Amino acid sequence: MSRHAAAGLRACNHLNGCPPGIIPKTRRFWGADTSETDDTVRPVRLIVARCEVRYSGRLNASLPASTRLLLLKADGSVLVHADAGGYKPLNWMTPPTVIEEDGGVIVVRKRAGRSEDRLEIRLHEVLSDVVHEMGESIDLEKDGVERDLQLLLADRPEALGEELRLVRREWPTDIGPVDLMCRDESGGWVAVEIKRVATIDAVEQLTRYLERIRLDPALAATRGVLAAQSFKPQAAVLAEARGIRCAEIDLAVLRGEREPDLTLFA
Repeated sequence: MSRHAAAGLRACNHLNGCPPGIIPKTRRFWGADTSETDDTVRPVRLIVARCEVRYSGRLNASLPASTRLLLLKADGSVLVHADAGGYKPLNWMTPPTVIEEDGGVIVVRKRAGRSEDRLEIRLHEVLSDVVHEMGESIDLEKDGVERDLQLLLADRPEALGEELRLVRREWPTDIGPVDLMCRDESGGWVAVEIKRVATIDAVEQLTRYLERIRLDPALAATRGVLAAQSFKPQAAVLAEARGIRCAEIDLAVLRGEREPDLTLFA
């Protein structure tokens, strides 16, 4: 065993309370509460390992053995990264999840309606296995254009193209806050995410927020609105497919710096 692998095994054993040199047996944790026996929150865990990954659920996919970074977050998120491909993970599972580990296999499970999504990570060689306490989470403070848009739209939500009443800015979900939570004329809930430029990632982000918000039966019919100064064509197509309305915002008009363009017919 290499020096790095040994250090990783020691870190893993320390996390599981196992003596050095002993492969830990099954451990399990659920979603954000990372223990079934106590109220402590497990720290973020980073594993660099040669591993293979198999996903089954709504579709089947596999990644052959290669060296990858595994990120196990305290909220139950699990992400599999490669050194290439930018910031996007090769595979991931969002909370709430059940994570089980037995020797060299990590299994992540999540209910998806009547079916179950399953991510199986088989570790062939652990190069590093470390944990970190991240401390208290502090929400993102936006500045610049996006912050201005959020503040102005909070004051004038009707600028989104329909009669809306603001309920709260930074409406919390367990994966982050959605920018604005409003109610429409009929009392329906509307979640609004605001971007300077709306991309496919922005649509995916709002989709995830809506998924979490709709878990509450009282909010199950929440609609989504993506507001931006401009939209990438692919983002507009994906938003329409997801049932998300796009609202293009003119910041100069919203600030009162110029009059809106006049049209002959509404």
